[in-house]
Amino acid sequence: MTRKLDTDRLLVATHNRGKLEEMAALLEPRGIKVVGAAEMELPEPEETGTTFVENARIKAHAAAKATGLPALSDDSGIEIDALDGAPGVYTADWAETADGRDFVMAMERTHEKLVASGRPEPWTARFCCTLVLAWPDGHDEVFPGVMEGRVVWPMRGDQGHGYDPIFQPDGHDITFGEMDRWAKNEISHRARAVAQFVAGALD
Repeated sequence: MTRKLDTDRLLVATHNRGKLEEMAALLEPRGIKVVGAAEMELPEPEETGTTFVENARIKAHAAAKATGLPALSDDSGIEIDALDGAPGVYTADWAETADGRDFVMAMERTHEKLVASGRPEPWTARFCCTLVLAWPDGHDEVFPGVMEGRVVWPMRGDQGHGYDPIFQPDGHDITFGEMDRWAKNEISHRARAVAQFVAGALD
């Protein structure tokens, strides 16, 4: 049985402002206010996992242990079938530079790899999000969410964050990057994971 969470304030173990804002908007209707790891001055743990759930667990348990509070973490990324599921769990790593993360470079790199693969369009893909809710005693719950779609080129739109300008979700003719960010927030992989979280841990 899923352990229930009774709180109106939740620690979200992320330093990513875009993710934090999305989580805040998704949980606000439940009367839950979120606080981020940066606000709590928590260090970013090294993400050594090879799956979304492993990395989400690392972040959630580190935050719960450091604060003594239940902590919710998110690990997410894009899986592209023509690249055999890459970048997947290494989605953010593809954007790493000496000066920080450059997602335009990461999207250009992704397109170069797709062209080099020789596989024809449509380049089917999915955004995956795994939420882990961890308690200080070591217990955790896992809530996954997936949004199917395809990679398009060239980049379109300047909304959202990460790889949003090259991802067109199924059932839509615009990319996440062209979509109003709050409209995207209602249908995204993260929204689906949060819906699982709400149903499992709150209702």
